[in-house]
Amino acid sequence: MKLLLDQNISRRIVPSLQAHYPGSSQVALLGPDRASDSAIWDYASVHGYTIVTKDADFEEMTLVRGSPPKVIWLRLGNVSNQMVLETLINHHATIEALIERHDLSCLEILSVNAGM
Repeated sequence: MKLLLDQNISRRIVPSLQAHYPGSSQVALLGPDRASDSAIWDYASVHGYTIVTKDADFEEMTLVRGSPPKVIWLRLGNVSNQMVLETLINHHATIEALIERHDLSCLEILSVNAGM
């Protein structure tokens, strides 16, 4: 289960993700720093990644295109890289369930402080 972090998530957490999500990467590490959402989608689909993002664009793409790839939409607000990393690690079982289910394309992970 490998994750592809969108441009809005720091590449600095990639090394720390490897124990839980081997083979994970970040968009800028794989090619142009400003790839289009469509190019990221196609790359993730071909190479077996699950996209992790902080914006709604990929969630909306799942409604039109379905999956693969699967999408994890982090709705955490402005949090530290460490918080993003901990969230992905703490939700490992839920993310794994997303990957295994054929009827789901997107997992939305909300901040505990959402709405406050």
